[in-house]
Amino acid sequence: MAFIGVIPARYASTRFPGKPLALIQGKPMVQWVYERSSTADLQDVVVATDDNRIYNAVSSFHGKAVMTSPNHNSGTERCAEVADSLQLSPNDVIVNIQGDEPFIRKEAVNLLISRFQNPQVRIATLAKVFSAGENPANPNMVKVVRAQSGKALYFSRSAIPFYRSTDISPLYYKHIGIYAYRCDVLRDLVRLPASVLENAEKLEQLRWIDYGYEIFVDICDYENISIDTPEDLARAEHFVNY
Repeated sequence: MAFIGVIPARYASTRFPGKPLALIQGKPMVQWVYERSSTADLQDVVVATDDNRIYNAVSSFHGKAVMTSPNHNSGTERCAEVADSLQLSPNDVIVNIQGDEPFIRKEAVNLLISRFQNPQVRIATLAKVFSAGENPANPNMVKVVRAQSGKALYFSRSAIPFYRSTDISPLYYKHIGIYAYRCDVLRDLVRLPASVLENAEKLEQLRWIDYGYEIFVDICDYENISIDTPEDLARAEHFVNY
């Protein structure tokens, strides 16, 4: 069983075109993601892109990149193409690492892949307890509720669960958007049609739950710092040693 990190990276972005090539202390963001991911217990790390500029940037720092179709609707679909191009076996695991998180922690990746020592785990992701001062009602912070088994029950942009009784201290889990999937399941996922729940919340993982796939959620203490706008990039300069 091999663990392969895939970093989907596309040039087009409504809010921040060319984001993977944006510089943080003189180094493109995709290089930060690649180098930090490479310190985890992965057999290989690959940038999956549909843009020659990103491909050439990765090659310039001696990283590994593959060109993928420009027609993919998600990073999951791009990961599936990589799995096929690398001819990975059904039991190999792809770790989908967000290309806009330059401070990804190797500990988070290693925690995620450790889940796959359990043969029942086919899809896994991470979550953390909301920090003081964070607002669970913020729709840009996705919440997850999981069963005692560790399986996700639901993901939502709303604050879930709803605490009807004031006698209970609220506890919310924020989804950390890194996924890992066995290759046979990954190939199944990209063939599923969009579901009602997915369209309602604009959350791809609800499609998988809707069709009966189990997602295991590990709780971690590692925060992700996403770069979604040029303003986020400016703030990122202060997190280089994160």
